[in-house]
Parts: sequence; structure tokens; C-alpha cells
Amino acid sequence: MVMPWPYPEFPFTGGGPEPDDADTRLASLVAQRLSADWTTRRQQITVTVQNRVVILAGLVADPQTRLVAAELAWDVPGVYDVCNALRLYGGRRGGR
Repeated sequence: MVMPWPYPEFPFTGGGPEPDDADTRLASLVAQRLSADWTTRRQQITVTVQNRVVILAGLVADPQTRLVAAELAWDVPGVYDVCNALRLYGGRRGGR
């Protein structure tokens, strides 16, 4: 289940299975926490939850914001694990 924050898009569409109610609730809670915090509220973060594992993806301004986003996700009761796939703005690949 993918939920961009701060406002989730309903109803869920797609060819995959319907999201678990607990995953939907967790995604909503994590998105609310991210949108309420001054550090993460204006960042491009997508919250996905699968089997109580929160996946954070998108772009953030600095390493501190990336860390805060993960900590906020971990603080939500019921979260089993957090995969922090957030990248920094302007990050390059390669050695140039």
C-alpha cells in the first residue's frame, strides 16, 4: 500500500491485493507524524507499509531530515521495521 502524505488517496486502485487494515492505519499514522513535524513537513516523502514494515521513499534536504523521518516512523506503535530509502536532493551517482 502506497500513501503519499499528508493526504492519502482513496480508494485504492491497482492490480495488487487490497491493503491490510493494519497497514493502512500505520501508513496514515506515519504520514500524520511526518506532516506534523517541522523537519519533515515540506519534504517529498512517500510512505508505504507492507506487513507492518514502513518504507520511506523520496527526496529530503539533508541527512538530519532523513534520520528524523525514520525516527518518527519508528515511534508509531505497531511498526515492525522501517526501511529508510530516502535520498538527498542533488545526490549524484558516479564519481564525477
